[in-house]
Amino acid sequence: MRTLLIGIDSGTQSTKVLVVDARNGKVLSAASQAYGLLPNLPPGAKEQHPHTWRAAAAKAIRQALKGAHAAAGEVQAIGVSGQQHGLVPLDARGEVIRPAKLWCDTSTAAECEEITSKLGGPKATIRAVGNAVLPGYTASKILWLKMHEPANYRRLATVLLPHDYLNFWLTGRAVMEYGDASGTVLLDVHRRKWSAAAIKAIDPGLAAKLPPLIPSDQPAGSLRQATAEALGLSAGTLVSAGGGDNMMGAIGTGNTRPGVITASFGTSGTIYACAAKPVVDPLGEIGAFCDSTNRWLPLLCTMNVTVATEMMRDCFGWSHAKFDGAVAKVAPGAGGLVLLPYLEGERTPNVPAGTGVLLGVNPRTFEPGAFARAAMEGVTLGMNYGLRRLAELGVRPKQIRATGGGARAKVWRQIMADVFNAEVVTLKVGEGAAYGAALQALWCWRRQRGENVSITDLTDRFVQVNRAETAEPKAKNVAVYRELQGLQDSMSQALREVFVQHRRLVSR
Repeated sequence: MRTLLIGIDSGTQSTKVLVVDARNGKVLSAASQAYGLLPNLPPGAKEQHPHTWRAAAAKAIRQALKGAHAAAGEVQAIGVSGQQHGLVPLDARGEVIRPAKLWCDTSTAAECEEITSKLGGPKATIRAVGNAVLPGYTASKILWLKMHEPANYRRLATVLLPHDYLNFWLTGRAVMEYGDASGTVLLDVHRRKWSAAAIKAIDPGLAAKLPPLIPSDQPAGSLRQATAEALGLSAGTLVSAGGGDNMMGAIGTGNTRPGVITASFGTSGTIYACAAKPVVDPLGEIGAFCDSTNRWLPLLCTMNVTVATEMMRDCFGWSHAKFDGAVAKVAPGAGGLVLLPYLEGERTPNVPAGTGVLLGVNPRTFEPGAFARAAMEGVTLGMNYGLRRLAELGVRPKQIRATGGGARAKVWRQIMADVFNAEVVTLKVGEGAAYGAALQALWCWRRQRGENVSITDLTDRFVQVNRAETAEPKAKNVAVYRELQGLQDSMSQALREVFVQHRRLVSR
């Protein structure tokens, strides 16, 4: 009988499921289910109902099991990766109170300011928890619920994150592991404990609503009977701690030792590294997170990556291949057309009121190819803003491992190498978060069996670089993008007060 693992990645746009052979790390089958955001919400609000994730996961699991011709008894462990920071509020019966406010929700800027003020200002906040309080994180969403929906807040019994909710559905147990918990800004990342000061800044009673914390190598629980029957699996199957999508992506890309950096080009953009100790940014621009291997994960997040390229592609009615081809025909720099890609606001840098801005529109650049290239370059320059900040904090890459939809395009990989001025490679298993969830599940399962195995042992064995897709920086292009980076950074600084004024205007 085979020994199989299930890796689940519950994202903003879809849920992906992999069935993996525990003996050799081979992906035997994959399935996915797509969904969208709730429509007609106020400006800045981004929400989904947790039941959507649950239904998508169930359907994708059944499809993946069918594709692998898997018997229930062959699956030994399940791991869950989930979009970070979303607030899943449960009542005393374990029922969802309202839709989840997501990581990309920027409607809580006022709540961020209030929490920061109560903690004594930005510097005191970073000293207390290791991170600044930004709109993407969970803490301000909890205060938002208290201030804007007091009746729902009175019903609140348990605060969960998206991956925790799926673990709760699978096991019936409400817990939170260190990696995802650090993205709430309620966790002291140095001590891996809930911060009494951060909790008090929202509500002293909140402490009783936060779930127990568990290490990354411990199980969240075992698959309960009702869920097992619905999925066609065996009750009692181990469910690992799981983690946020970036933490699982680190495992799935072999980013489990210092020196490797992962860049994820999806709806949002993230760049992160493994660290043996906390890397705290005194400016609060880099997330000082714990990872999901019981270490730390300094991370930057930009909210706009394929958001921008997909909007441009849809505007021209192009296929992905035609879009990439059009970009390839335009010289680096897009003739001086520079996109400030804050289409959904921005988190790194912290510009929640931001919008997209194009500089350099003229008769020469007013054509689809230049616009397409500017979109691809603009979001990559946006990510490089944070990569340079990571370097200032001592995190310097020997290699960048690219994942996500953007990594599939050859022309985009070359832009990455030129903008980052570093070697860019891809992985043979492209679904890094789902694969990482499966490998964490294997790690947890083997440790529960008494084996002294490290997560690095597993990633060194199973995670393989796709050398055929390596991109090396070209000196001439590096020089062009260094100049464009300066322009984009200057635009961002100059327009921040303008963005605030603009939001006031359109919100009337």
